[in-house]
Amino acid sequence: MLPIGDENEAGHGLALWTLLFIAVNVLVFVFLQLPSDAFTYGYSAVPTEILTGRDLVGATRVDAGAGRSVLIPQAPGPSPIQLTLLSSMFMHGGWAHLLGNLLFLYIFGDNVEHRMGRALYPLFYLAAGIVASYTQIFSNPDSVIPTLGASGAISGVLGAYIVLFPGNRVRVFAFGIRYVPAVVAIGLWAVIQFASGFGFIAQTDETAGGVAYLAHIGGFVAGMVAALVLRSFGGGRRPPSWRPLGA
Repeated sequence: MLPIGDENEAGHGLALWTLLFIAVNVLVFVFLQLPSDAFTYGYSAVPTEILTGRDLVGATRVDAGAGRSVLIPQAPGPSPIQLTLLSSMFMHGGWAHLLGNLLFLYIFGDNVEHRMGRALYPLFYLAAGIVASYTQIFSNPDSVIPTLGASGAISGVLGAYIVLFPGNRVRVFAFGIRYVPAVVAIGLWAVIQFASGFGFIAQTDETAGGVAYLAHIGGFVAGMVAALVLRSFGGGRRPPSWRPLGA
């Protein structure tokens, strides 16, 4: 089930922060990551670097299981190294990773931004990404494997969306174009993340198939909590004027 559109609140302009985050992700990937592996390895978040404050430089050999090992070419990062918690949030492992993340952010980010407001939304987005990173980091604090991607922050957006707009119609591709409530579209995604995340806990690899499911879980829960707090202060009520999603 692939989301391709959603129901939008009427009476709002462009979601400027969401569009800016999309643009920054694309620019970082195209102009900083593609030309230089050193940037990717230096500015990704490495759990042991974050927790010890020590920047790893030089190749590090890691057990890949089944008697195999891989060499990770660690590169110099920012100072302090904890700044990689922010830089890694705008980096991706490939075109599919980038485009998949930005599709979800484009579809679901605008409503959340409009509901939270332009002052709160960027703080929420970055905080959700940092919580997501720490969720993954604490699952394996000694890991030297770099993590990167906007998935944790975007998971926070999805968590907020399912609280603030559970009944919104989401247009999905699933053996044709269909409409389902947001609680179904995002709920199924969340079930997959939680099931995969709990499976990861029983594994010895840093991620399950290269996907940091625990970061997704951490970001999603953080987004839900933030939205529940917002709603408790009256920020989550649905306004009366809505326009339906075009077919």
